[in-house]
Amino acid sequence: MGDLKFDYSFNKGLIAKEDIENIKDKVLECKRLLVNHECVGNEFTGWVDLPVNYDKTEFNRIKKNAEYIRNNCDAFIVIGIGGSVLGARSAIEFLGHTFHNLMPEEKRSIPQIFFAGYNISQIYLTHLLEAIEGKDICINIVSKSGTTLESAITFRILREYMEKKYGKSEAAKRIFATTDKKKGALKKLADEEGYETFVVPDDIGGRYSVLSAVGMLPIAVSGADIDKIMEGAAYMRERCLKNDYETNDAVMYATIRNIIHSKKKYIEIMANYEPCFHYINEWWKQLFSESEGKNHKGLFTASFDFTTDLHSQGQYIQDGPRVMFETVLMLENVPDEVVMKHSDNDIEGLNYLDGKTLDYINKKAMEGTRNAHLEAGVPNLLISVGGRNEKSLGEMYYFFMFACALSGLILGINPFDQPGVESYKRNMFTLLERPGYVDK
Repeated sequence: MGDLKFDYSFNKGLIAKEDIENIKDKVLECKRLLVNHECVGNEFTGWVDLPVNYDKTEFNRIKKNAEYIRNNCDAFIVIGIGGSVLGARSAIEFLGHTFHNLMPEEKRSIPQIFFAGYNISQIYLTHLLEAIEGKDICINIVSKSGTTLESAITFRILREYMEKKYGKSEAAKRIFATTDKKKGALKKLADEEGYETFVVPDDIGGRYSVLSAVGMLPIAVSGADIDKIMEGAAYMRERCLKNDYETNDAVMYATIRNIIHSKKKYIEIMANYEPCFHYINEWWKQLFSESEGKNHKGLFTASFDFTTDLHSQGQYIQDGPRVMFETVLMLENVPDEVVMKHSDNDIEGLNYLDGKTLDYINKKAMEGTRNAHLEAGVPNLLISVGGRNEKSLGEMYYFFMFACALSGLILGINPFDQPGVESYKRNMFTLLERPGYVDK
């Protein structure tokens, strides 16, 4: 039995059974096309079967090199943007210690982990260089082409920093490139310099790539059991492919969000009540927005950390335009219990919480918020995740990727390309006077 469950039963009067039945044939046909790799964009559906047919040899190399990195550096820097880093970062934040990088070295069994190359900020990079001063470092550059501006700039500066610090030969041992199997600027450089390389699969787009070496190398460096992640993904794949229509959680999530969208709801809020979900939300946001936002279609995705953002966005959600619905990620099992205790000086008026855990209080805040939003006409969906473990994480990744691809196909668009992303690049390179720009 899996950990992840999807629930939309709270929405009495907002989602009718007839709505679900009316769209059934269309949904199942889109699912058939996706599973059989016959849908639009099918050249990028390699992720569908990845949990059961991934390259075991490369997987073992990932684990071996992750161990090398853990044993040979104080700080590990992952360079990339979008799907190249969001999956890895979401896993490390979800599974790891909230303040991992700040913990004393004797309490850490792994290096500090930093992310770079997802902006062009001089301030950010300067501060990163100051933060790693005096530390032994390793780098993972993740880019299929090697020419993505943000990542390429960061990698050049950090590569020069490492070559000055270690010399070219030793620096090469500490640089790991995840890139195209055969071609591209980064692949050429890696071959020339002798970097260890891992493959960005040709049939998997960046935002669907977390279960490939793109995500698995940094995740393995963090000490996570990547075999368990793939086990969870394989289990969810089985459910997605085999379960019937209304018992298939990923299919139902894709279906319900399209039904709600058809009722003139244009914004989906992904909310969480545990900070460990923050970068899961960021990964989800890119996955769905970049997959569905085409031809003037698609839901706008926003992510909120509750209860924090209830004190900034809560008023708008409660009383603003009725154009949104809310999907909540809930962590079911929170093992570290902090219990409120009676105080003789009850100046804050908190003694009514005597004996209650913070997790209990947090979940009541979630239920109270859901009830308030439902009363205000904001549909609410719930995705509950069993625990902070690798199997649950693998299930979650596959659930969202399958639901996203299916949702895009129901919407009538190609969920695997991103033509709009190139527009800003063309304008930027024109302003930077880069001659003859051709996107790779």
